[in-house]
Amino acid sequence: MNSTDPSGHRAAARRYDAIVVGARCAGAATAMLLAGKGYEVLLVDRASFPSDTVSTHVIHPPGLTALRRWGLLDDLVATGCPWLPAYTFDLGPLVITGTPGAADGTAGSYAPRRTVLDELLVRAAQKAGAELREGFSVAGLIADDDRITGVRGHARGGMEVSEYARMVIGADGVRSRVAEQVNAPRYHEGPVLGSAYYAYWSGVPAAGALWMLRPGRGFFMVPTNGHLTLVLAAWPHAEVPQVKQDLQGNYQREVIAALGGRLDSGRQETRVLGEGVPNRFRIPYGPGWALVGDAGYAKDPVTAQGITDAFHDAELCADALDTVWRSGRGYDEALREYQQHRDERVLPMYEFTGQLADLAVPPPPQMQQLLGALAGNQKAMDEFASMFAGALPVPEFFNPAHIASLVGADTELPR
Repeated sequence: MNSTDPSGHRAAARRYDAIVVGARCAGAATAMLLAGKGYEVLLVDRASFPSDTVSTHVIHPPGLTALRRWGLLDDLVATGCPWLPAYTFDLGPLVITGTPGAADGTAGSYAPRRTVLDELLVRAAQKAGAELREGFSVAGLIADDDRITGVRGHARGGMEVSEYARMVIGADGVRSRVAEQVNAPRYHEGPVLGSAYYAYWSGVPAAGALWMLRPGRGFFMVPTNGHLTLVLAAWPHAEVPQVKQDLQGNYQREVIAALGGRLDSGRQETRVLGEGVPNRFRIPYGPGWALVGDAGYAKDPVTAQGITDAFHDAELCADALDTVWRSGRGYDEALREYQQHRDERVLPMYEFTGQLADLAVPPPPQMQQLLGALAGNQKAMDEFASMFAGALPVPEFFNPAHIASLVGADTELPR
């Protein structure tokens, strides 16, 4: 981090309210919301749009509720992305199929290509008044004493420029340069558990989202835009070096063996993409900076929460900054509340996700017993799907009284 602009200048021709680094789900949404509140926002990304990125694609019902609030859900539906009426969890001895639903009546979900979703959000941010710079790489942050005051960067082939703002917001993913340069403290940190790799297939019929868990392996299928289906395989992270020696061959062998007849008429259309995701929280704010989305909090993708979490962060962060700038509320108080609300919402799902993501360890017997009791009970399966989707809080679902109301008082709960 530099204390001054390399040119020696301490001021810029224009000073923004916020510079948002990263223009995908978290960043574009944050920029759109701040610009919609009347603030001057610069949104930068090294990519140009539309472009792709590694993703599980799923937008759970709470994420769709956010899109509806923002007036963007109809735009997403108009892209032709298939609606997912149900989630199926194939655990070998038993199968659970349920429809996830949110409190506002939103049911089911969508899993758009990121070439589609990110483009939609970026253009919505521009429409709200944010300035977009595509193909812009951030080289570093600018600080005045201990406070971040801007960024240094350049367009492709261009000269380095400096831009200044009241806030720099890092929305630049799990390997966030903003988070690294401010040395954002980490907590609740765990190892990478699984590594997931996927490709797009044509000719694969899929009416909903399918999660399949087998000893030491995980699989996922979901239809997306362009009549394609995302087909994913996950390995314990310790096996990844061996898997990568022949990633395409190992991927093909695993998905064909596990998914069998579902892929008989299909054809793999793209190369295999994927990665392992760290499990950790970062303190998401400091003097002149904030973090949203994966930059501030990341976990294994098995529960596909990333996009929905990014939308929640965008709203929480934008609202917190608005109370600071518009009403004069204390900065530390408002941003600390942003962190607290984020953590209260996501920590139970973080812990639940960790249990599922550890492919080297089968689900505890109590969990298997509980899931077995849910199977065949449609109301219980719908509520499990809603919990998995983040629409029903994890502690509320696993509350003993709630479980008893679904499957009977004698069912032993997972510990």
